[in-house]
Amino acid sequence: MALSVHCDVVSAEESIFSGLVELAVFPGEAGELGILPRHTPLLTRIKPGTIRLKVQGQSEFELVYVSGGMLEVQPDMITVLADTAIRAHDLDEAKALEAKKHAEEALANRQAEMDYAAAEAELAQAIAQLQAIQRLRKHTH
Repeated sequence: MALSVHCDVVSAEESIFSGLVELAVFPGEAGELGILPRHTPLLTRIKPGTIRLKVQGQSEFELVYVSGGMLEVQPDMITVLADTAIRAHDLDEAKALEAKKHAEEALANRQAEMDYAAAEAELAQAIAQLQAIQRLRKHTH
């Protein structure tokens, strides 16, 4: 039996995942972070993207989209605190495409009064959601 570590993924609204994992991969700000059981303690920010969890006893990865947040790693516990976290199979591709289009139009229209940082953040989140949907399709086909 492979080593495992307890992992909790929590959004502002609810607990998205809680269970034992053999491997967890997170979208770090400088690249992907792969975490195995007994990892050295770590506290870092994660960017919008897909969390991949190799759940103990399952052959497929569990995919969870996060809008960014904080990752805390202890040798026997992984905790993710995210503003938004959605299981990949619950993402709405049409909504994500519309959000991406809206953010791109807002950034292209320099005449409009807007918050560019908010538009860029909205665009990054929409792209990350679409990547999560694509990754889910790849894993299920």
